[in-house]
Amino acid sequence: MCLLSCFPPGVAPDPAALRIGAQTNHHGHGYALITGDRIRVGHSMAPEPLIEEFTRLRARYPGGYGLFHSRYATRGTRSLDNCHPFHLGGDPRTVLAHNGTLPKRVHPRAYDPRSDTRIAAEEYLAGAPFGSIDTHRGARGLASWLGSSKLLILTVDPTYAYPAYLFNESAGIWDNGIWYSNPGYQPMSRRWPERYRLRCGGCREFDLDRRGRHCTGCGWCFDCEQPFPHCHCHTRHRTTPRGSRGATARNHTHRRDSDRIRATTPSTT
Repeated sequence: MCLLSCFPPGVAPDPAALRIGAQTNHHGHGYALITGDRIRVGHSMAPEPLIEEFTRLRARYPGGYGLFHSRYATRGTRSLDNCHPFHLGGDPRTVLAHNGTLPKRVHPRAYDPRSDTRIAAEEYLAGAPFGSIDTHRGARGLASWLGSSKLLILTVDPTYAYPAYLFNESAGIWDNGIWYSNPGYQPMSRRWPERYRLRCGGCREFDLDRRGRHCTGCGWCFDCEQPFPHCHCHTRHRTTPRGSRGATARNHTHRRDSDRIRATTPSTT
């Protein structure tokens, strides 16, 4: 289901965690790092050289926000062009990366090789359909449209009030100062203790005959931890599309020195 990581200023990446995330989400990788008045961006289909490059660059520029993304393709071709992050509307000053499933509005049509996130960045969100995300109305509109998805925007555009915007932060995990969109960065021994690794999170039965990622009894996915038919790994099995849902937004600000991140999390009500 992809793994998106956010690094606040002064926080170094954990290369081991990035490698674990890349093993499961192996369809392309990318990073972005604010380095003064510009954003450095890198992409690769091979994770190891990119993780090393990002780690070196982060050590050189520790003062800005950064992100790293490893992709598990659900829509669009498995290509370098579909690796996150993407420039918002082609503007090199602003990038975005995403984890989850976006609404049908940005799903690629027949013969369109782009991913849904790429379409959103190049076309839909580039037009600011909800207004400025620095306003309560704009942030709430985007959060509602995203639903359960997580979205991270980094920018050096002075028209924005903050250098980083993290939507649906509460659905992720803060670990040693780093935000991860899901537990995919953790080793299996941490995610599942030995005696529970074959125990299904859906029906709670021990599935000793399992050969793939899904429980043979109820179809629960051991990778993205979603019940059938909402598995993020095999969207073709879904019988009901996941769309946007109404939600209110809760805004709160994290401060570190002079940098700030704005996080917007839809409520579950």
